[in-house]
Amino acid sequence: MYTLKFDENVCQTCPTGDCLVKCQYLHLDKETAVAEMVKIGQGEDSFVLNDCVTCYACEEYCRRGNHPFYLITERRQEKGILTAPRAVTRQWINIGEPQGKYRLGDVKERVLSFGFMPEFLRWIKGRLFEDVMPSYIFGQEFFCNVVYIHFADTAVIKERLPQVVDNFRKLGVKEVIFLHDECYGAFTQLAPAYGIEVPFKSIHYYEYLYQRLTELKDLIRPLNIRAAYQRPCSSRLSSDQHHYVRDIMDLIGVDLVEREYQDENALCCGGILSMNYGYDLAHDVQKRNIDDMTAHGARYCIFNCPACQSTLGTLVAKQGIQPIHMIHLCRKAIGEM
Repeated sequence: MYTLKFDENVCQTCPTGDCLVKCQYLHLDKETAVAEMVKIGQGEDSFVLNDCVTCYACEEYCRRGNHPFYLITERRQEKGILTAPRAVTRQWINIGEPQGKYRLGDVKERVLSFGFMPEFLRWIKGRLFEDVMPSYIFGQEFFCNVVYIHFADTAVIKERLPQVVDNFRKLGVKEVIFLHDECYGAFTQLAPAYGIEVPFKSIHYYEYLYQRLTELKDLIRPLNIRAAYQRPCSSRLSSDQHHYVRDIMDLIGVDLVEREYQDENALCCGGILSMNYGYDLAHDVQKRNIDDMTAHGARYCIFNCPACQSTLGTLVAKQGIQPIHMIHLCRKAIGEM
């Protein structure tokens, strides 16, 4: 029922091949990149389908909105090219299956979406969120399911995401503040790519944080720290919101070190790489990333995705870099932590 909006001509006439040329893992020239994407668009075999590590980045690199990563994922599923053992994939899919179990706060027209991450139940408190709490939702019934792109499974997303949209619709919400990039990207980028109508306004919590910190500017005490930002793979689906990282850092007095692996050139945390592609690749990516932070004098590593923090937090700490989530950093700046 839901079909990806993809135009083969866009790939054939692409002047740069950026979607694959800029890939941190494939290292292709323009001619090869364009040729392989054309083959993928035509349903032919390509080594890209085997070698893609599902970092999401080509979705951002494609400036023509042609959704190369979603297409790669669709073709993988069609051809049975798995990114993880079937048992692992099935386990993950079962974890997110809607079961009618969820938690609702005092839901208003504006609501916080915790997705399916229990950390947010503990973290969301204090002055930063007092104007929207306790209007929140949590649970599988409101889980975007985008994580299954890592497992080359768009079918489960196309099955569940419309149900999730309908669950939001039944609550009558007008604005949803998403606390995870994948959730924001699901409703602002992935859903439109498949023609799924979204009946509410999606707000990335970085935009919310920036506005709230501006309102609370008299409470801010500059932190005066040097930090690196660990950009999660899922933020490639919300690249329009990435500028808020620097905007927020400027507000709270954090010096983001200028390093190699940041912004468009960011490396993923390695969590999915370790599970789906082997420890050696994950270790190489993590080592290059952390060495880069250390070499440029970062004293803190700021995380957005709780899964990234779980994967890299201990590793950066062993190098003398303090891991901290964006929410905790902002609360620290207004004297709450």
